[in-house]
Amino acid sequence: MAEYQLIALRSVFSFFLLLGICRILGKQQISQLTFFDYIVGITIGSIAASLSVDQNIKITNGIAGLVVWGGLSIVVAFLTLKSRIISTIVAGQPTILIENGKINEKNLRKSKLTLDQLMLNLRQKNAFKISDVELAVFETNGELSVMKKSDLEPVTPKVLGMKLEKEKRPYIVIHDGLVLDNMLQSAGYTKEWLYGEIQKHGAKTFSDVFVAQIDSKGNLYVDLYDDKKPTETPNARKIVAAQLHKIAADLHVYRLATDDPDAQAMYKKQQEEVEALIKSLTPYLQ
Repeated sequence: MAEYQLIALRSVFSFFLLLGICRILGKQQISQLTFFDYIVGITIGSIAASLSVDQNIKITNGIAGLVVWGGLSIVVAFLTLKSRIISTIVAGQPTILIENGKINEKNLRKSKLTLDQLMLNLRQKNAFKISDVELAVFETNGELSVMKKSDLEPVTPKVLGMKLEKEKRPYIVIHDGLVLDNMLQSAGYTKEWLYGEIQKHGAKTFSDVFVAQIDSKGNLYVDLYDDKKPTETPNARKIVAAQLHKIAADLHVYRLATDDPDAQAMYKKQQEEVEALIKSLTPYLQ
């Protein structure tokens, strides 16, 4: 076998072996990368690279190295979940750099950070003045968590005593011209309603739509394949039919969203009345 063929074969083998190890290690390896995770990742990658191109390394030796490093990483990750002591030894502990608006110089030196580096991290959190910061914690993954003083925090509806409608998950109901029936059903709407809504955005058929997403309030975002396509006046009868279907679907959603038996009965009765109205008007709305 030619040398380049052998390298290609070993590279493919290393690739899939490394892919398997990464899948086993999980997303935590990337999402919360500690110094230990960083070193382990570099070492495993180095072993895989050497296994690919260095023919002086036996494949069995390379596999053994990857399995040992990958296995130890998994064991350590499991132990850190079970023991806080081991977690502290492996990942360390967060360090408070600013508390009550005052810089802790001892912890700053312990974290091997200069004042310029601290200011850089603060600016990345939109804190340009040290006097604005109540608490700053240097996390184990190298990120700086910042809590500003309470009078500088953004005003929220809760602070103002306002009650807002709870936002629920949005649903992609059309993707690449295809209606996702399961998503549409989960959102509580029908194809008739969806068809009427996309017409308002200039689409003649579902195949004209690249993506459509509906939020918990029934607002529909539509992106057409032809974004420059002029909006045409939709068929008025179909719009009326779509609106009636939307009302029925909304009543169904409201009935499912409440635990009050009286409200459920009321919404069910109104839904049935709207559905009866739709049935009687269907011949005239085609």
